Amino acid sequence: MAPPPDEESPGWERETTEGTARLRELLRRRREKRNALIGRFLDTLVRPAPRIPAPRRGNPDAVVDCAVYASGTRRPEPGQPRQLPYAEAARLARRRRNAFVWLGLHEPDRATMSLIAEVFGLHDLLAEQAITGGHRPGVETVGEVTRLVLRTARYVEHDQLTETSEVVETGDITVLVGPWFAITVRHGPVGPLWAVRQELEQRPEVLRHGPWAVAYAVGSRLVDNYLDVAGLVERDLERLEEESFATVRGAGIAHIYQLKREMVEFKRAVLPLAEPLAKLLETRELPAALRPYLVDVRGRLSRAVDRVALFDDLLNSILQARLAQISIDQNDDMRKIAAWAAIAAVPTVIAGIYGMNFEVFPGLASPYGFPGAMGAMVVLGGGLYWRLKRTGWL
Repeated sequence: MAPPPDEESPGWERETTEGTARLRELLRRRREKRNALIGRFLDTLVRPAPRIPAPRRGNPDAVVDCAVYASGTRRPEPGQPRQLPYAEAARLARRRRNAFVWLGLHEPDRATMSLIAEVFGLHDLLAEQAITGGHRPGVETVGEVTRLVLRTARYVEHDQLTETSEVVETGDITVLVGPWFAITVRHGPVGPLWAVRQELEQRPEVLRHGPWAVAYAVGSRLVDNYLDVAGLVERDLERLEEESFATVRGAGIAHIYQLKREMVEFKRAVLPLAEPLAKLLETRELPAALRPYLVDVRGRLSRAVDRVALFDDLLNSILQARLAQISIDQNDDMRKIAAWAAIAAVPTVIAGIYGMNFEVFPGLASPYGFPGAMGAMVVLGGGLYWRLKRTGWL
């Protein structure tokens, strides 16, 4: 039998080294696996929550309504929905004679306007201007397209006028009128045009005049809104005037100034529109049959402008009258203070005289000195009070 291997022999040392290497490799793999598990656990703790996409709007392409009109009536194709895609509507309008597209948009983005500009052949400047709101009323012609900007106005209902009350809310509408299309772009919550479209669809004699009928209908509705808002604002002004001149005054300077600021916003919507309407009446592209309608719109706008100008004058008058009332009230307060100071001076003078350190003084040693001094105070003070009360100082 062979003897057992010696621990000091080279074979035993080689086996021991290989076992140690395998053990180290096993420990290394376990350590890497453990570190990976710990890393994934830490990632779940510090990793931000997944981003939830914002819900899409019900109208992602900003199209409110789109239709083709021919011979004064709305013409959806058989089998087609009432609201057509604007690309399909443009194709149908070009194919039909005396037809046009009315495309209504609400706050379109840049990508949407770029596609619309490509379909309808709009200039890049017109598409860029239609993206943003807040434009001043005006009219301009770029190529075959006329751009008309109108300001919308709406009266904000409120129970009582305060220092922060919003009376008039405004927005804007851009009308792009081309040879075979009319595009309305609305910004802000004010001035939806669905009622204008329904009303115009019930007037085929106006609608058959083409895209310019849309510009007339939108302008006519907005001017009517100006008159309605002016009537409601006039009611607020009458209420403010009554409160300013009432015995118990409730309207302060801040209330009047707040309404004056609201009127400035209203004036920015109404007053600048007179010049664009005058330019439209001189435009050669405007059909002659629509000129009387626009003349009527200009007449109603003149009435609205006159009323807004009168509102401004009335507000200035109320403000000046309120300032005069405040000045008068301050003078009355000062007179009352001066009258009471005069009455209080009577006993002060008598008490000061009798408070002097004199050994010889009339009535000082008399038993009737004190009652006499008090009686003199009462008589003189009462007489002075009666006199000041009679003259209106008290």
